[in-house]
Amino acid sequence: QILNDEMCEICEVWTAESLFPCRICHRVYHDGCLRRMGYLQKDSAVEVTETAHTETGWSCYYCDNLNLLLTEEEMYSLMETLKNCKIIPGTCLTLDDFLHYKHLVHKQQFERPMAEAQEEQAALQFNALDPDKKGHIEWQDFLSHESIQLLQKLRPQNALLRLLTPKERERARAAFLALDQDSDGFIGESECRQARHTWFRKHQKEMLSCNVSISHVGPISEGSPASSRNGKSPEKILPATKQEEARNIDWPGFLRENVAYILAARPNSAALHLQPHA
Repeated sequence: QILNDEMCEICEVWTAESLFPCRICHRVYHDGCLRRMGYLQKDSAVEVTETAHTETGWSCYYCDNLNLLLTEEEMYSLMETLKNCKIIPGTCLTLDDFLHYKHLVHKQQFERPMAEAQEEQAALQFNALDPDKKGHIEWQDFLSHESIQLLQKLRPQNALLRLLTPKERERARAAFLALDQDSDGFIGESECRQARHTWFRKHQKEMLSCNVSISHVGPISEGSPASSRNGKSPEKILPATKQEEARNIDWPGFLRENVAYILAARPNSAALHLQPHA
């Protein structure tokens, strides 16, 4: 079992006062220290209090910020791309802004216009980043999405695996074992895809403002709050093809194929920073 630290990361003091553990790393925090450092705003204080000690959990300010996973060179590359595409840091993006940006990036990279199917996928990603249907996506959510995109583009799979924490590996392992019904060490492609649409993604805030993410392991029952979105029926996953059913995936393969989704689930935001393909 992965143990948390016993001392607050900020003040380095242990007291009988309640400590808030991060669901991603081993760090723990006093709420007073978080407030003093400006990491716990009034609108998020209740949510942290309610979720930190639940199955859903809470990500500390290190793990919540996917930007911190980038090297200086990668961050410079991202900022240059944003500058060339005339994206102003700190601003919200509308659907038109987002699609315009995606078109420019695609043309720069591949020297050809984006296909219609790719534009549709970009629009789906925008909707995933705007779960409350405000008509725009927040800057931090956009930055988190672009950070994951850049990591996938520039780093090999093994390098991404090294970014996972012991807690993330433990929870992913529990998810794999729950899907491996016959305990033969393998699951089908459709089951691996199922994980992306449940454990390795976010749902809109429901029930005590909790997000469902990688920290939720085990099959989701039909009656659970996570099984529906705003009262709607559960999202349907397309039936797998015969070829998908035939492909068996072991534990290392499962972790490799889902590592980007596990990392994308780190932020506390309800936004879905990496939209799984249907």
